[in-house]
Amino acid sequence: MRVLVTGGAGFIGSHIVTALTSAGHEPVVYDALLPAAHPGDPSPPDAEFIHGDVRDADTLGEALRGVDAVCHQAAMVGLGKDFADAPDYVSCNDQGTAVLLAVMARMKKNRLVQAGSMVVYGEGRYSCPSHGVVRPGPRDVADLEAGRFEPRCSWCGAELEPGLVGEDSPVDPRNVYASTKLAQEHLAASWARATGGTAISLRYHNVYGPGMPRDTPYAGVASFFRSALSRGEAPRVFEDGGQRRDFVHVTDVAAANLRALDAIAERPEGTHAAYNTGSGEPRTVGEMATALATAFGGPLPVVTGEFRLGDVRHITADSARLRRELSWAPRVGFTAGMAEFAHAPLRASAGMAV
Repeated sequence: MRVLVTGGAGFIGSHIVTALTSAGHEPVVYDALLPAAHPGDPSPPDAEFIHGDVRDADTLGEALRGVDAVCHQAAMVGLGKDFADAPDYVSCNDQGTAVLLAVMARMKKNRLVQAGSMVVYGEGRYSCPSHGVVRPGPRDVADLEAGRFEPRCSWCGAELEPGLVGEDSPVDPRNVYASTKLAQEHLAASWARATGGTAISLRYHNVYGPGMPRDTPYAGVASFFRSALSRGEAPRVFEDGGQRRDFVHVTDVAAANLRALDAIAERPEGTHAAYNTGSGEPRTVGEMATALATAFGGPLPVVTGEFRLGDVRHITADSARLRRELSWAPRVGFTAGMAEFAHAPLRASAGMAV
């Protein structure tokens, strides 16, 4: 299969390209190699490479010739610096996806796997001892400033018990990045219905592994901590470190993309499906920081009590649907993955990830 991988020179994209090649497929890397994401003089990937932006319809048209499927990874990621980043997020993520899908429609390319994100859910799944499953609203600034980080039941005020969130849970994006990722899914679903195409969105949880960008406000928490350790500094853990996340290794995410690409030809035309893509091993941010620092050789993390208003408290995946329907299972466990990541090579500083 000949597969166009947008953002194929980036962190996750490059691992997908490697996995495609190893599986006997023919990846075509499409990447803008933006200076903020690829500082210095970047070398093109070890695959057929086309230099282009997903917002450039003409170059995309050339890249899509002879392609059987598209694996769309190009995006601006993370929370960013502040709301001033919003136009860039919308342009890169949503306009870029819209242009890609419009060109695919014109050229009758009908298979798409899109990089989604767990951030579309906002807060995860919670239950109250008295009122069952409840949806907490946004956390109050006064509570956060007072160190009260756990969401509470809107009916009785009891502390809620976090659980696994499934794909049928309501979506509730709570920052700009999350809003653009949900919009990407809606665009993919609209494209599928309008063209008879087939789309799968993989809602990545906290992806980590070799090749993560370092020293950037747009990367994930694992990158922040690893960058600090490389500078000889203690990782700074926000809130009380009790935030629950699902840390999934990048090679497992690449494998999920291959399973989606293989499965998409069997799915009904005109449909879109979303799948959580997580390890199934919920851990706290404090646990992750400690495991990473210990494997690196210190210094141990410092819990600061700081917070970011756009963050959610707990969000962990139920990836059972992906395992059941696409026969995917993660191979890299938390302990082994963190031990590897503690000494794995990172990318040079980046302001925007593709």
